[in-house]
Amino acid sequence: MHIGIIGTGNMGTILTEALINGKAVCEKNISITNRTIEKANRLKQMYPNLQIETDIEQLVEKSDLIFLCTKPLDIHPVLTKIKDRLTRDQCLVSITSPISVEQLETVVPCSCVRAIPSITNRALSGVCLLTFGEKCTDVWKNVMIGLLSHIGKPVIIDQQITRVASDIVSCGPAFFSYLLQKFIDAAVSETNIDKELATKLAADMFIGMGMLIEKKYYTFPELQKKVTVRGGITGEGINVLEESAMEDIFRKIFRATHNKFDREINIIKNQFEFHNV
Repeated sequence: MHIGIIGTGNMGTILTEALINGKAVCEKNISITNRTIEKANRLKQMYPNLQIETDIEQLVEKSDLIFLCTKPLDIHPVLTKIKDRLTRDQCLVSITSPISVEQLETVVPCSCVRAIPSITNRALSGVCLLTFGEKCTDVWKNVMIGLLSHIGKPVIIDQQITRVASDIVSCGPAFFSYLLQKFIDAAVSETNIDKELATKLAADMFIGMGMLIEKKYYTFPELQKKVTVRGGITGEGINVLEESAMEDIFRKIFRATHNKFDREINIIKNQFEFHNV
C-alpha cells in the first residue's frame, strides 16, 4: 500500500513521523507534498527514503490512501483539483473536523474517512478519532483501524460529537499544557523554586498521573479523594480552584470552539453547495 500525504504543516508532519516511527508503513511507501515544498524537504532530511512529489495529481495517482492535511478552507479547492484523478478503489482521508465525510462523498468517487489525530500520536499514544463515510468499504475501514492502531487508539465517533471530541482529544493537550505552564510560573513566582526544577517536577507529576489513570488504579474523582485529606493542604488548594469557577472557564472554552466551528462549517457549506449546483 502506498500512502500520499497532502500538506506537511504541523499535523501533516506529526502524522508522517508517527506512521514511520510506529512502523505502520515504510518510508519508501509514503509520498508527501506541500504548497511550500521546502517544508516537505525538511521532512525528507529526517527520513531520506520519503518520496516528494511537486505535482499533487501525480501523488494522488500513485497512492492507494491519501491524507488531506491542509487547512479546512483549503480542502475544497484541493478536492476540485484532484477529484478526476481519484478512482473508486482508493481512499481519501481528511484530518479536519469542519469537513464531514458526507461532503467529501459529494465530490470524489472513492471511499472517504475523517481521521482527527492528536499531537499525542507523535508519542504513539492517545486517541485518533474516526468517522467513516457511507460509501467507505469494509476493507478500507479495517485498513484505517489497523493503520492508526500503530500510532494510538482509534475511536469511532458520530458526526454530532465531532467538535467536542476534537476539543478533548486534539485541542486538549494545548489547553492543559497552558494550564500546567501557568501552574509552573506561579510556583516560581511565589516561592524560591527555580523554573527548571519546577518544570521537571510538574512534567513528571503529569506523566505519573496519566499512568495512574491508564492503569486504572483510580478514576479522576478517586484520585482527588485519595490526595485531598480533610483539613489538609491539598484541600486548601482545591478550595481556591472551586472559588475560581473553573467549570465556567471550561464551559466558555467549549462555547468558543463550537462558535468558531460553526462559522467554518457555514463557509465550507457554501463551498460545497456551489460545487454541486
